[in-house]
Amino acid sequence: MDRTDSRDTGDERPGEIVSPLRRTFEVGFWVAVTLVNGVANSITVLIDIRRSGLAFAAWEPAVWEFSSGLAFLALVPALLWFTRRFPLHWDTLRRHLPWHLLASVVFSSAHVLAMVAMRELAYAGMGTSYEFGDWSRGLLYEYLKDVRTYVTMVATIEGYRFVRRRLKGEARLLDAPDDVETPPGKIERPERFLVRKLGREFLVAATDIEWLQAAGNYVNLHVRGREYPLRSTIGGIEARLDPARFVRIHRSYMVNLDRVASIEPLDTGDARVLMADGSRLPCSRRYREVLRERVAGGRT
Repeated sequence: MDRTDSRDTGDERPGEIVSPLRRTFEVGFWVAVTLVNGVANSITVLIDIRRSGLAFAAWEPAVWEFSSGLAFLALVPALLWFTRRFPLHWDTLRRHLPWHLLASVVFSSAHVLAMVAMRELAYAGMGTSYEFGDWSRGLLYEYLKDVRTYVTMVATIEGYRFVRRRLKGEARLLDAPDDVETPPGKIERPERFLVRKLGREFLVAATDIEWLQAAGNYVNLHVRGREYPLRSTIGGIEARLDPARFVRIHRSYMVNLDRVASIEPLDTGDARVLMADGSRLPCSRRYREVLRERVAGGRT
């Protein structure tokens, strides 16, 4: 998918080129989980009904289970966005956990409303009606079940992102030598970044970074077709990089001036920046003139 906007199926950000294979895997995973759970739970519930001699039609367990599963599936994009905004890592757990507790209530409420609506439509199509029962008790009962599903889904998403970061390699700033002190008022500018990938470590020169992209609590460093997440904000790393070489072009993007191929003005007043590696990045109007002056006049 060669474009700068992406539909969220995993942990991709706007501007990230997502391969069709990866997209198929991510979408297919959630669809497969929904189908397998729906089929397995429908059969199990139907067996229990037959053993208990309850007066339910054979199609009803399928409606119950698949309405619930499809409601969860519809909530995946929102959950992906929310976990990017409030990721659960050891250093963010205390700060973000209250937001997740609140989100679990919203998650369960949305699940129940969508589930009941689908059941009512299915029952109406079969010439009968569906009754959810007492809403106050029903919502509490469903929440006690849904909170476990919420925890499982969040853990799955965070686990997948953790594995992807390890496979791609995660960058960090090199610690300054103990015997070297930075003079007061002077900012220490990193010349190299340490990247850990699959148990190996190697160095990436700051000058090799082509462009940077904010991604929640991370900034993705794009280097020779590869992407290394760095635990930082875009503003934090901007203050550390050499302003003679790197320039901000968007609230979520910075570029290496040496790697800018061209700037394409847009009718909206914004611009599109074509990088030497073929990437097309957005440039906000507030940064457009500064970028043009820096590219035209050279680094200052």
